[in-house]
Amino acid sequence: MIISKNKSPSLEEFRQLMQRTDDLLNKDAISKQDYYSKRTGSLLELDVHNALCRSAIGTPFEDTILLVSGATFPDIIASNYYGVEVKSTIKNHWKSIGSSILESTRNPNVERIFLTFGKLSHPVSFVSRPYEECLAGISVTHYPRYQIDMELPPGETIFDKLGLSYDELRKMENPVAPVSKYYKSKLQPGESLWWAADGSEEAAAPPVLRLWTALSAEQKNFYTVQGYALFPEILDYQSTTKYQRYALWLATNCSVINTNIRDQFSAGGRGTITIPSAIYENIPAAFGRIVRNKDLIIETIISTSESILAETWQTSSIATNRLHQWCKIASQYSADGNKTYTMLCGIFGIDALP
Repeated sequence: MIISKNKSPSLEEFRQLMQRTDDLLNKDAISKQDYYSKRTGSLLELDVHNALCRSAIGTPFEDTILLVSGATFPDIIASNYYGVEVKSTIKNHWKSIGSSILESTRNPNVERIFLTFGKLSHPVSFVSRPYEECLAGISVTHYPRYQIDMELPPGETIFDKLGLSYDELRKMENPVAPVSKYYKSKLQPGESLWWAADGSEEAAAPPVLRLWTALSAEQKNFYTVQGYALFPEILDYQSTTKYQRYALWLATNCSVINTNIRDQFSAGGRGTITIPSAIYENIPAAFGRIVRNKDLIIETIISTSESILAETWQTSSIATNRLHQWCKIASQYSADGNKTYTMLCGIFGIDALP
């Protein structure tokens, strides 16, 4: 990191400093193509530091710039107010992955940041732009990070898409939420946003993928219960796509791949269900599994957050009586909705409402 102790230079003076730094780096690169093409990220920070110091001669920044090693954002801090983040690529384009949108390591005094980007393929070139003007979207490694595009046209930043300014987003207590909401609004059928399950926190899926066949019987039953509780459309008697959302959820949230989900819920044909209030004959085996796991299903429905239930149940709000709401939603997928609703309420030991 590079820190300037001078707090007086204006934003325009800082812009001019960055332009002089670009000019100096690009002039130097003409005769040192091989040198720059082999520079790593940390070594390139040294080069930018040197260019900044030389460019600052005769300006309010002269003799104030200091290079500090560490994982602080941004890499360069000037006048304890301006910042410079250094990024690069060895490919022949102007794109890369930037820093986390959470900015948890950001210096709290920095208000304005420029991005100095080095394209280290032949011909080596450097460009600096205001940070927020070259952030095109979001990519995810183990947490959401900005996508950098140094050729991004005005009006096409991720902030334009969100309808928020960079400063508004970065100062939010939970910046993941509006980003998650935006990307979820762009999902197509069969797609899932794996890295922000409910928009309020980062995804916490296990890091190792597992096949369904490798799970224990207890684990299989647990995930089956989750399927009934969160995705009542799996009870649809005629849909050919009723398992798709559950399959995506199982993969993206639980890191479990099941290549034969149908048998997980429908194996066993049809049978008889006996509950205190009635006997139901010729009922799909899926309802028998609900009877055997009713306590776990109830526990899941009651303990799951409203935001997750609203998303998985595909409804705008969650009623005070969640069990009744689940029974209503599930019965809509039956050929005889009223009969199914009454049966499900009986299974859970609750009175059916009009």
